[in-house]
Amino acid sequence: MTLIRTDIQNGIATVSLNRPEKRNAMSFALLKELVKTAHQLKKNRHVRCIILTGEAQVFSAGIDLSDLNNPKNKAFAAWELLKPGQSLFQKAFLVWQELPIPVIAAIEGYCFGAGMQLALAADIRIAHANTQISIMESRWGLVPDMGLSKSLKGLIGLDLAKELTLTARIFDGEYAKNIGLITHLSDHPLKHAQQISEEMLQRSPDALAAAKQVLNAMEHHPQKSLRLEKIWQLKLLLGKNSQLARKKDKHPDTQFLPRQFK
Repeated sequence: MTLIRTDIQNGIATVSLNRPEKRNAMSFALLKELVKTAHQLKKNRHVRCIILTGEAQVFSAGIDLSDLNNPKNKAFAAWELLKPGQSLFQKAFLVWQELPIPVIAAIEGYCFGAGMQLALAADIRIAHANTQISIMESRWGLVPDMGLSKSLKGLIGLDLAKELTLTARIFDGEYAKNIGLITHLSDHPLKHAQQISEEMLQRSPDALAAAKQVLNAMEHHPQKSLRLEKIWQLKLLLGKNSQLARKKDKHPDTQFLPRQFK
């Protein structure tokens, strides 16, 4: 069975975690597939927006504990945690932040632990009010190690981040929206994500890539953000899609070229 189902329609790639019998719990194999899928989408310059979601109206119940507890996986996990650079557990989530493509998470059902860390790696998060959410790792005697220290930064205060992480408390989508973890509440998160994606399709794919990188730098590398503004603006002005964007303002039927920049 395919662990991740990817459907690309009119420039919008819907990436669905596909383990409904496990409430889309993340096995080690699924983490590898997340990295592989992200790299494939990066190479496809016709993809303009990505929606992350889960099959059977469940985002993800978190890490697959049977995989985590399997003695056969201990050596692999230890090497991933010891080796230099990002571990697989970090890369599978942070790779979505690093893509030159906007990523929207459409969240329903359960969004626990690793599921929450994947949602945090998206640029925009849309959830049903009744979604059950938790930074759950401390419940299993673990610490969030899938990039949360980067992806959570700037969304909520440090004190609240500590409280939610240390207690592993389960809360609903409405509370998550109130504190800033969720961008929008919706009765139909996937449909709402598609609507936002359609809006983004009206903009230059290169401008979207530039804006995402500049805004990420504003939060995580503020010393580089002003320089990136200048670099990206020069690249956009020299590119073809910027000219097409100005033409499209008067002639809405104008079509953009595939993304020119990485």
